Amino acid sequence: MRYRLAGALFGGSLLHYPRTAPEFRPTKPKQLQGVWFERVTLGARRTRGAKFMKKLHLILGAAALVAAAPLSAIPRGDEPVAVPRTIKQGIDFVYVDPQMSTVARRRQRPQNWLQRVLSFDFGSSSRTSAPNPLFVQLGRGLQQYQATWGRLPQVRIAPGPSLKRGSTRKRVAVLRTRLGLVSGGGYDAQLAQLVTAYQGVHGLGPSDGIAGKATIASLNRGATYYARRIAINMERAYRLPTTRTFDRYVVVDSGAAEAYLFDRDRVADGMRIVVGSAKTKTPMMAVLMRSAKVNPYWNVPPELIQSLTAKRVKEQGLSYLKDFHYEVLSDWTANARPVDPKTINWKQVAAGRSGILVRQLPGPSNSMGSMKFEMPNDYGIYLHDTPHKELFVESDRWLSNGCVRLQDYRRFATWVFGHVPQAASPREQMFELPRPVPIYLTYLTVAASPNGVTFRPDPYGLDALAMPQMFGEASRVALAS
Repeated sequence: MRYRLAGALFGGSLLHYPRTAPEFRPTKPKQLQGVWFERVTLGARRTRGAKFMKKLHLILGAAALVAAAPLSAIPRGDEPVAVPRTIKQGIDFVYVDPQMSTVARRRQRPQNWLQRVLSFDFGSSSRTSAPNPLFVQLGRGLQQYQATWGRLPQVRIAPGPSLKRGSTRKRVAVLRTRLGLVSGGGYDAQLAQLVTAYQGVHGLGPSDGIAGKATIASLNRGATYYARRIAINMERAYRLPTTRTFDRYVVVDSGAAEAYLFDRDRVADGMRIVVGSAKTKTPMMAVLMRSAKVNPYWNVPPELIQSLTAKRVKEQGLSYLKDFHYEVLSDWTANARPVDPKTINWKQVAAGRSGILVRQLPGPSNSMGSMKFEMPNDYGIYLHDTPHKELFVESDRWLSNGCVRLQDYRRFATWVFGHVPQAASPREQMFELPRPVPIYLTYLTVAASPNGVTFRPDPYGLDALAMPQMFGEASRVALAS
């Protein structure tokens, strides 16, 4: 029998060894991720088999070298790497640092909060380690939602033209029944007020009291669908730090595009952020932030050097590098030396046959802005400043390649350092945090409100992924209806 090596040896996450320290417990990986063997039938001559085995040994040797090398040695640049599909990001977190998984188990089955919420005491503060405050708020919101919108008759409204003040057709009577009113009376002020309230809670803008196509579709999905969405968000919040676990931590909410700074389990501050687009999602993960760089470089990823930088140099000449403050280094090692761009064969770069490093110099136009907050992880995710401050006034802030841009890096730095670190020169300088700060990147599409909850859009489609994870395949029907 012979074996064929399959999979990407040099792409994605290979091996992740936990850091050895008193609070860490190293684990033994069972297998090399991304490398597997497929058994095939031998149907060739011995000579071909010998050649194959020789190649196989060479490939395995290369794989061993890659596995032995630290992940940071593999050229990647300052762009995120997608989370493997084996991690179901509907509700699952990536716990990068071993001690983070003590807050919420690495592999935990989702709870059926629709049943447990009735017996759960969300007002109790006697326990030493209660669920995260965001979980408690959502749990109370679910109770209120079930007591208001959930108790209404779940009748279906036939499709048709928009319904508004003055409408008197049969569909208006059904709409009145659906919202708990007597069937007679037409589309009066009371019905318009209820439709407006429904639109506000369920994130249907504008809240104009007109029952158009989107509002009717939402009503027909039924209260169970929305209760399940609350439960999904409760499950995500349940995996955030329990109370009294950390003195301080940060919750980055990609669903709201906002960051919350927690001090003793209370939100001490918050700010708007720009997070990954639907194609380049910011993952749900827990990681320790350990350091920050003032006046950071932006290391252009190898694939962009090949596909974009070389193309721009070809189109605009070497002035492109000067105009956008790029410099070229000989390679990606610690001993890399500056290289004159004139000596570079940019055709080879475009063809992917060059290992040069291109990085953007510190300065006002640098993509990292003035400061980059680092949290070592295999997915290239970090927090940073940005020169594009105008993006924070926009409602659509799902624009990045996965990393998190901060609205006010100075305020954030003051919170984690106690002050804003100042570099001794215009060049990049590293500053270690006084102590690591836990960062939890989550994704919440429901927010607690004084009267219950408010639903947000689901830009990543993760609620759709989480439905079958928590409620079985049958839940997809409600999602598609």
